[in-house]
Amino acid sequence: MPILYISYPSFIRPEIVPSLPVRWYSVMYLVALFISFVLFNRVSRRENFIDREESENLAVATFMGLLVFAHIFSCLFYSDWRYYLTHPLQMFWPFDGGRFVGLPGMSFHGGLFGAVLGSFLYCRYKRIDFLWFADIACSVIPFGYTFGRLGNFINAELYGRVTTGPLGMVFPEARPFSTELEWVRDVCEKIGMEMVPGSYVNLPRHPSQLYEALFEGLVAGCILYFVLRPYFSRHHFGRGSTFASYFIIYGTVRFLIEYCRQPDSDIGYVIALGKNSDNIALFQSFLNISKGQVFCALMVLIGIVMLLLFNRRRERDAR
Repeated sequence: MPILYISYPSFIRPEIVPSLPVRWYSVMYLVALFISFVLFNRVSRRENFIDREESENLAVATFMGLLVFAHIFSCLFYSDWRYYLTHPLQMFWPFDGGRFVGLPGMSFHGGLFGAVLGSFLYCRYKRIDFLWFADIACSVIPFGYTFGRLGNFINAELYGRVTTGPLGMVFPEARPFSTELEWVRDVCEKIGMEMVPGSYVNLPRHPSQLYEALFEGLVAGCILYFVLRPYFSRHHFGRGSTFASYFIIYGTVRFLIEYCRQPDSDIGYVIALGKNSDNIALFQSFLNISKGQVFCALMVLIGIVMLLLFNRRRERDAR
């Protein structure tokens, strides 16, 4: 029987130098920020938006908002929110049991909210056109996502659900499953994986980090930067249209890819309307919705409303 899965490349290590605490994950995120910033400056100069110094200050305000709210959302929506509401300072306490652990836990949707808030407040303070900034930023930021998700892949984290497809990959640190479970034995039989009855086996999963790097990064970025933004400019769409389109495109793509990602085991499905919803490790129904998908659906809805409002205002001003 042919083997229908891929092993995670053994030569990939999360540390750049084993003896030093510098990881590829951090480097890839710095690369993502650098590329986004360079592209933003390039478009800003071309459109005579703001100078480099103002661009740097705006980037700092945006990034600070992103970091703060990404962690706050992670604590409130993906952890014990009751505890953090009664102990709010613990969200930013970097020690656990006397050991320094930093501030683990980042939520993309929280980071998005914080980035929008931070940049909006700075633009308001400096009297900068926020929608102009948002249009430029949202046309280039997805290219940075590509490197961020590659960092997740190198870290062998945020992998997807179990799959019998040819792209399934065995991640070394993934949670193994007992061969006492019938569905585990069925998966092993389908993919030609050897197993010992009564033991545990590490099953192949979707490399969802790579899906996201491709579709949330390169594909979404090319659509926004090379297609929609020039089209909106050429046809005089209302300012903010690219910003709104980013919400719609990213939210849609991420919503679909979430079907390949396993929900957090302590959260599971937020909406479980499918006939089968007992095993979050497998895709069972399009009607089983995770918390991340709920946020993505809200992104799409907000994007549609913004697109309508921005262009209705344009039509009103043109009269």
